[in-house]
Amino acid sequence: MSARPFSALACPLDGAPLQRQGGSLRCADGHCFDLAAQGYVNLLPVQNKRSRDPGDSKEMVAARRRFLEAGHYRPIADAVAQAIFADAAPGRALACLDAGCGEGYYLRQLAAAAAAEARPLALAGLDISKWAVQAAAKRDLQDARSQAGASASPGTTWIVGSNAGLPVLPATLDRVLCMFGFPVYPEFARVLRAGGVLLQVDAGPDHLRELREVIYPTLKPERPAARQAPPGFEHLATDSLRFTIHIDGAAAIADLLAMTPHLYRASAEGRARAAALTALTMTVDVHLARYRRLPD
Repeated sequence: MSARPFSALACPLDGAPLQRQGGSLRCADGHCFDLAAQGYVNLLPVQNKRSRDPGDSKEMVAARRRFLEAGHYRPIADAVAQAIFADAAPGRALACLDAGCGEGYYLRQLAAAAAAEARPLALAGLDISKWAVQAAAKRDLQDARSQAGASASPGTTWIVGSNAGLPVLPATLDRVLCMFGFPVYPEFARVLRAGGVLLQVDAGPDHLRELREVIYPTLKPERPAARQAPPGFEHLATDSLRFTIHIDGAAAIADLLAMTPHLYRASAEGRARAAALTALTMTVDVHLARYRRLPD
């Protein structure tokens, strides 16, 4: 893969293009955003924060990293890469944003898949959690330098930001990826080019059912998944992916629980039952929906 620079960043204060100047990003009006030592940039204005430290905590990010790097969700990453490349000409460069990238696992797997198929990509990962973006950027920088020397730079642009106001120029992206996240369809429509594709990955009705049966007294009936396209999009396809994982060890089960909303939704008794487990076999059930951006 020939990694391409992600050149579609916009100033979060006035929407103007951001240009790299030394160790900072600047817009024409003089707004300046310094690059952190790990290589990421914070484009989340203080006035747009809903809390002092929004998003996943440092502990949640570490738990997710351990669980995902163990390979339990690798089939999801493979399916995401296949969906991102669908209907794209083999030699065409794609600009792709992961809106809610977490600690970067899925973008790293996407970059590896692109390298294996010699597909040019310009990648950016955005998350509202500074701890998640910091972990993603640090890992990316370590990988780049282990492969190409101490002066190497990471291939992905990592951004602290919000889906509610993406710091991205209008109509500049070919793909937007939203993994188990919080979709903001007007923003996704704004940053995608006409014909660009939104890939939204969500949990299916049986996702982690066996864990949920342990921590909840009863399971609520699942609502049917909506297939209607968001405004500005047309529905291309929805694929289902289902497989089984087996987890050994209370620590690994605790990591899984920590990276899901169930950690906070479950009662103290439910969390205690989960903490008592030493092994668990679970169903992974996800839906991958693709939507094409319509012309205005």
